[in-house]
Amino acid sequence: MKAFWQILKRYVAPYKGYVGGSVVLNILSAVFNVFSFSLLIPILQILFNVGETHYEFIPWHRGMPFNEISNNLYWYVSQYIADYGQSRVLLMLCLVFTGIVLVKVACYFGAAAVMVPIRTGVVKDLRMEIYRKILALPLGFFSQERKGDIIARISGDVQEVETSITSTIEMLIKNPILIAIYLFVLFRMSWQLTLFVIIFAPLMIGIISFTGRKLKADSAEAQRYWSDTMSQVEETLGGLRIVKAFRAEQRMERRFEGVTEHMRRKNNQVAVRQASAHPVSEFLGSAMIAIVLWFGGTLILGERAVIDAPSFMAYMAILYSIIQPIKDLSKAAYGIPKGLASMERIDVILQAQNPIREPAQPRPLDGFRESIRFEGVSFRYEDGKEVLHGIDLEIPKGKTVAIVGASGAGKSTLVDLIPRFYDPSAGRITIDGTDIRDLAVQDLRGLIGNVNQDPILFNDTVFNNIAFGKQDATPAEVEAAARIAGAHDFILEKEGGYDSNIGDRGVKLSGGQRQRISIARAILKNPPILILDEATASLDTQSERSVQEALEKLMAGRTTIAIAHRLSTIKHADEIVVMHEGRIVERGTHEELLALGGYYRKLHDMQSL
Repeated sequence: MKAFWQILKRYVAPYKGYVGGSVVLNILSAVFNVFSFSLLIPILQILFNVGETHYEFIPWHRGMPFNEISNNLYWYVSQYIADYGQSRVLLMLCLVFTGIVLVKVACYFGAAAVMVPIRTGVVKDLRMEIYRKILALPLGFFSQERKGDIIARISGDVQEVETSITSTIEMLIKNPILIAIYLFVLFRMSWQLTLFVIIFAPLMIGIISFTGRKLKADSAEAQRYWSDTMSQVEETLGGLRIVKAFRAEQRMERRFEGVTEHMRRKNNQVAVRQASAHPVSEFLGSAMIAIVLWFGGTLILGERAVIDAPSFMAYMAILYSIIQPIKDLSKAAYGIPKGLASMERIDVILQAQNPIREPAQPRPLDGFRESIRFEGVSFRYEDGKEVLHGIDLEIPKGKTVAIVGASGAGKSTLVDLIPRFYDPSAGRITIDGTDIRDLAVQDLRGLIGNVNQDPILFNDTVFNNIAFGKQDATPAEVEAAARIAGAHDFILEKEGGYDSNIGDRGVKLSGGQRQRISIARAILKNPPILILDEATASLDTQSERSVQEALEKLMAGRTTIAIAHRLSTIKHADEIVVMHEGRIVERGTHEELLALGGYYRKLHDMQSL
């Protein structure tokens, strides 16, 4: 339960005002409930002809035992009966009883209503915390985690926390209050009978606790199957074209059926175990009532009666009222382990360490003036594989430097170090002589614009996609950027123009159109440093030509680092850096490298065939 209380401390603390209101209203509800049951005693006394018994009034005093309180209550009732008659007093007591019950249920409703903002607020806060963490974590984290699994955690696991934990907060506030007040009253009515009842409580708690621990383990496994299901759905949607092209529908269907069947079986176990909460608690409660009836009967029927019959009936009514809070606590004991299992999966994201550290006192950055320098830079991934070895490279301001090499040479990793998507394992990268790790990450990335091989667009309008990097962009600025990128004409051909939706990942656009939207976005940002990661590699010849023209406009006057697959696109670069197995093996202009007759010449000749 320690983990559960930590969750409450983390997420319920901002709503402590609502918690206080719930506590007060639950106390009032319990007190009025006791008052309503206490009225049963004189009502039953009237029905059992209390007027035939003579009672003497006992002066009120502190610590008055329950039997003396009952004696005085009976005396008042007998006096009223003598003055007004049994029927009239019975009507009056019933009306008072109804009024007290009305106040009780109003307090009960109020206590439940003030808990709603807590439940909904905690879920919203939890989802926002996960989302913020996703945005803050480096790219390396997501290369090790499946996207479907992350989606499952922010959807299914958070939903499970809402169902199994936040919904139990009300029970955990209300039920201990009810139990404590009811027990106090029961002790005052008959400490012998109440002490006898308490003996059986540890047995009930032990059975529930054992089942709850088993339920947590089953729930964790069920949530893992849910993650596998979401991951396969995400993979299928992303690769549907390949699935159909290779006629693999049945194979994917069998694979999905296997995962969902495992999840079904485990969910069956969890559901059956959770469904046992009510009947188990019902049986234990009924058994306790039966035992108390037997023991209470011995106290009434004995030579020295400890409690009379009407008081015992009121006692049983209060005791039965305490059964429901115990049942609710048992449901919480069954439900909380399921939520804790999901919370452990969520904490994999929330507790993940971000190796990209912000400097405590970042150095000011007011532009880019001189150069970017790699000084002895090496990099290895978390699996231990080193992909860059001792890179020394200078990229002067205003120059275009192209990086070429075979797949796996380390080209993309090299440029990913500049905006600090990763940090070097050794060496350093500087901008104008300042280590980029001494700069605020947001300031550093504000200098850089990216155009990737696969344009990353959002399911939004054309306007919002172009203005993504500049939220205060005006329509005139967006249109100007689109004109420079060669996108204005095809945008106007669409029914909604700049307000037309481009679909998920820009599916309503062609490859060349998507890329020109991406270029327009970079133009609007107007960064001094531009990174092109094989920006035309996936385009046909005609689209490549139009996109290349847009890129040349974008590159004018900027410092450009271009990763190139097609060597024809970087012939005019100021310098070409050739990489092989994580090292720089050649560097120079296009003509110089061809004349050298080395690795670059081989790449060139292979593409010329």
